[in-house]
This record gives sequence, structure tokens and C-alpha cells, in this order.
Amino acid sequence: MTGFLDKAYQARDAASTRALYDDWAASYEAEVAQNGYATPGRCAEALRKYVVDLSAPILDFGCGTGLSGLALKLAGFEAIDGVDLSAEMLEGARTKAVYRHLDQIEADGALPRNSYTTMAAIGVIGAGAAPIDVLHTLMRALPKGGKLVFSFNDHALEDPANERGVAAWTDCGAGRLLFKEHGDHLPGIDLKSSVYVLEKA
Repeated sequence: MTGFLDKAYQARDAASTRALYDDWAASYEAEVAQNGYATPGRCAEALRKYVVDLSAPILDFGCGTGLSGLALKLAGFEAIDGVDLSAEMLEGARTKAVYRHLDQIEADGALPRNSYTTMAAIGVIGAGAAPIDVLHTLMRALPKGGKLVFSFNDHALEDPANERGVAAWTDCGAGRLLFKEHGDHLPGIDLKSSVYVLEKA
């Protein structure tokens, strides 16, 4: 079952992306579960290794139906806030009962005013989803020592601009790469992803 997955990795503008995910919301979890969606759990476990205070608020950017928030909760994170473009996806997230707050945002909108020392962008950046600019927005919003976990699936890794975005932080010393691992993403369709944890220097 890859009805929407076939469409998900095609480049589109923000309005079309919102429409796709609104339409996909009802069947999203069944489709990714059937294909063994592994990245949320991998990201949550990677981030947990580097966060001392699991009770500190964490922002789950592009939270979708809440699979990422559920993984973060299972890893021990206690105060999870979620934001997403898609109102329909957010309805799914509400049913998980793992979020303190959930808000709909615009593609170029401001982040919530809360001060977060930890953020996640799990399965968010790449073809057909958010641009690499999101990485820069999140990193700029973090305080010194703040940490961001994110992932690039194999489609995202095909675009060198994405890993250049990581290098833009690490090469100049503005960020430190604490963790990077390539592994399962959607094994049902033989798609892998790299998981990263960046610390703001």
C-alpha cells in the first residue's frame, strides 16, 4: 500500500504540500506502518542520549499525526509541543494524548514563542516536504547548547543541498554534529534515512 507515498516525494509548493497531507491524514498511519516506519523511534532514541533533562519542553516541528511525538514520549520526553502545516494531520496528533500544545503554522510562519532547548524535525526536510531552510530556522531559534534531531531519507540525501545545510553549521563551528547514522526508514519500500543530532555551539 503506497498510495500517497508515491506522491509524497515529489517537489511542490507549500499550499500543495498542505493539501496533500490534509488528504493523506486519514490513511497516513496505516500506510507508513505497513511499510515499517522506523525513523521516529531512531530519532527519539538518538536524541535521548544527549538530553540531560527529559522534562524540559521539546518542540516537535512537523509533527504530522503524532507518530514522532509518540516516539519521543516512549523515549522518556515529558513535555512535547507539536506544530504542523496540516490541520487534518494535527487532528490525528490530538488523539495520541502525548502533546501539551498543538498548533497549526504557516510554511514561513514564526515558531511558537516558547523557548525550547530541544527540537525535533523527524521526517520533515526533503523532497515534497519542507526545504533545508527549516533546519536553519530551527537552529537559529535554539539557545547555545540546544539540540536538534532531524532526518533525511534517501530521497533527501540525493539532493546535496541538504547535507550542505548541515555543513553550513558544522564547518564554521556554529554547530556540533553529535550523532549521524544511516538506517531503516520505510523498509517495506526499501527506503533508508540518516538520523542526525546537532548541538548549537
